[in-house]
Amino acid sequence: MSANVKNPFQHIVEPLDPKDPTQLFYNLSKLGDPRYDRLPFSIRVLLESAVRNCDQFLIKSSDVERILDWRQTQTQTVEVPFRPARVILQDFTGVPAVVDFAAMRDAVVKLGGDPEKINPVCPADLVIDHSIQVDFNRKSDSLQKNQDLEFERNRERFQFLKWGSKAFKNMRIIPPGSGIVHQVNLEYLARVVFHRDGYLYPDSLVGTDSHTTMIDGLGVLGWGVGGIEAEAVMLGQPISMVLPEVVGYRLCGTPDKLITSTDIVLTVTKHLRQVGVVGKFVEFFGPGVAQLSIADRATIANMCPEYGATAAFFPVDDVSIQYLEQTGREAEQLSYISRYLKAVSMFRDYNDMDQDPEFTLVVELDLSTVVPCCSGPKRPQDRIPVSDMKRDFESCLGAKHGFKGFQVSPERHGAAVPFLFNGTEFTLGHGSVVIAAITSCTNTSNPSVMLGAGLLAKKAVECGLSVKPYIKTSLSPGSGVVTYYLRQSGVMEYLSRLGFEVVGYGCMTCIGNSGPIPEPVVEAITQGDLVAAGVLSGNRNFEGRVHPNTRANYLASPPLVIAYALAGTVRIDFETEPIAVNAEGRQIFLGDIWPTREEIQAVERSFVIPSMFKEVYEKIERVNERWNALAAPSDELYSWDPQSTYIKPPPFFDGLTMDLQPPRSITDAYVLLNLGDSVTTDHISPAGNIARTSAAARYLTSRGLTPRDYNSYGSRRGNDAVMARGTFANIRLFNKFLNKQAPQTVHLPTGETMDVFDAAERYQQAGEALLVLAGKEYGSGSSRDWAAKGPFLLGIKAVLAESYERIHRSNLVGMGVIPLEFLPGDSAEGLGLTGGERYSISIPEPLTPRMVVDIKLDNQKTFQVLMRFDTDVELTYFRHGGILNYMIRKMSEN
Repeated sequence: MSANVKNPFQHIVEPLDPKDPTQLFYNLSKLGDPRYDRLPFSIRVLLESAVRNCDQFLIKSSDVERILDWRQTQTQTVEVPFRPARVILQDFTGVPAVVDFAAMRDAVVKLGGDPEKINPVCPADLVIDHSIQVDFNRKSDSLQKNQDLEFERNRERFQFLKWGSKAFKNMRIIPPGSGIVHQVNLEYLARVVFHRDGYLYPDSLVGTDSHTTMIDGLGVLGWGVGGIEAEAVMLGQPISMVLPEVVGYRLCGTPDKLITSTDIVLTVTKHLRQVGVVGKFVEFFGPGVAQLSIADRATIANMCPEYGATAAFFPVDDVSIQYLEQTGREAEQLSYISRYLKAVSMFRDYNDMDQDPEFTLVVELDLSTVVPCCSGPKRPQDRIPVSDMKRDFESCLGAKHGFKGFQVSPERHGAAVPFLFNGTEFTLGHGSVVIAAITSCTNTSNPSVMLGAGLLAKKAVECGLSVKPYIKTSLSPGSGVVTYYLRQSGVMEYLSRLGFEVVGYGCMTCIGNSGPIPEPVVEAITQGDLVAAGVLSGNRNFEGRVHPNTRANYLASPPLVIAYALAGTVRIDFETEPIAVNAEGRQIFLGDIWPTREEIQAVERSFVIPSMFKEVYEKIERVNERWNALAAPSDELYSWDPQSTYIKPPPFFDGLTMDLQPPRSITDAYVLLNLGDSVTTDHISPAGNIARTSAAARYLTSRGLTPRDYNSYGSRRGNDAVMARGTFANIRLFNKFLNKQAPQTVHLPTGETMDVFDAAERYQQAGEALLVLAGKEYGSGSSRDWAAKGPFLLGIKAVLAESYERIHRSNLVGMGVIPLEFLPGDSAEGLGLTGGERYSISIPEPLTPRMVVDIKLDNQKTFQVLMRFDTDVELTYFRHGGILNYMIRKMSEN
């Protein structure tokens, strides 16, 4: 970044040290505006970016004034631009981003432009962490075997990414086997303060994973965006966002010595869901924050998508600096980080109430009231105290089908199915644990819960306890540092003895990469139609996500994952029932083996040390020998292989010209799917294994592949033909046309039931437009770009829902799909819509943000809806047919 002569705020630039002109910064305190010191710290980051990047074109001085005037503008749906300091990607979302970049280069060439212009302007880091599956577990060679299989399955994708790392400037790729993107971000990639081109400024980012918010725990403002939006940021475009309200979350009190950070975060998640923070920032303050480690704060920030906020910000304090020192950052870096943040009033003392800014609303949690808890069986916000787990599960068994119900008839609640496993007979019933996974970025970054799990394992083994051999146990640490301190502290041996061997470094069970469970277990579950359970230390437990055969899935702390594995069931009251009876006939209760906070902290102080982080991260970009040996071309244009079933040029830019066509109204559209509330991106976007009976499987078979070569949808995100066929292919999709869960729909003109892709293809061949009807919270869950790209390829022109998850709505806009919203009080049911009608949607000119438009049905009924283009920039993207089309035209201009 160089000083911009057009910047009207150039007069507040000064050196951090008068003797060193290489560290300049925009001193916001020199604005001389009393409003600045009352702004939430998160809003100060937005302000600094606007001031520094003010060019009176993309970012204007009027934008700076709007942010400064946050107290007034926060409730006025005011649009402001934000230029993050960097972008972070993982490979599931990163591969399609690089595919799009490669295809955009081709499109620019066709329009007579320079392909080199399609290049990241904003620094981008891509961490390969979503490709590994738990195919092998419980053995000492599980890690090696899983990593070998990962490379075997994904070699082509990895070669393509390696080409991208060479072809595109400003893009760094962290190879597979390094860790989970969010933990690598926290321990290694985070700058906290950037020092680039002579300027100091706050680190900030957007990422193509919804849990990007984890970095907010370190005082780095970041959140998840759609892959489509991230690509625009990489190309130098600011994000256009509505200036958010900021909920102040005050923490006070001291947690009980038996409480884990997971218990705190699940409590916060449920509380903030009840408060209602969708589309808002949450900023933490109060004396309770000072008691939380950075790992604890990061755990809370990680779950931000589960309570619906955009960001969950913990401003930098002394604990943040200590963490940076612990993780091996250089002394010079630590010095300028502290001095810069103090100079611009972005450094916090959580015990100093005078520093507390103004908030839109303040809510409070007394940490002493937190009790051990889990969340489930189908949503992360459905928190249950551990003491109530048995009763809650049993009530869910009989309850009507829904988020807290499985509708099992009372006479079947005691069902027991015997089965043989390795020559020994076992019995499964409702609530039997068949998957127990210490997995996901939520907890594996946190030494306190990981060491807590290790100490619990040690005590359990010493008491003579074991985990039944058919339970699929696994441990997937967030980085190599975790394995290092588990080994050094002596607890890894005990985790291994209970079956929790390290199976890989990546996001595994939490995203559905749980791999197969033993066939006898599957047969027993199927035979008894059992509600079997998975227990995982993750952040997502939506239906059909973890494994097709675990209908109940509970989020829990790593020690509780082991506890439920030892018990073998979630139908246990740990306070009154023993976890097991050992060989001597002694009843062992959970309280007998649960480590205290003091025990855990003592081990953490001794074994989580800076030298570990330095040793692991000094070699992170070259430690993977398979990656180093991969050969990849270095041409500026990618040579597409027409035989590839992994990487394929997408059809998004076919026929693109420089000329803009006016937006067309939608006439006589059919409803492809009639959906209810809380339809997640897991329901929409292809995820998990490719079912043998699916449209995607039929396509891959036609290309000569056998089922063992199908791999997962995530691994094939660079092939639009597979992804379009996998859209709405989740077996747990509940379509009102069918009144049951199935990846199918009704082709309305003929009344035939068929796979969603096949119906959409038939509609498209007949030239018919399509739309989706839905309820509240449409698109909640992970920030998957294919949840928008897939519907676009199916011919869906619009979605009509009661409300949207923030990232998904933005992704729909980015693909040119119109997000329509029922007016307050209206719904499909309230308006008597069956989905069998045909819909004509008037799109007037000129278009304005959040415009009310008319819908006319073929039965002559009319009603009005809100067109959810929230900003002028979003309208611009829509007129161009999507954000990428806009960028191609812009980059092709001479």
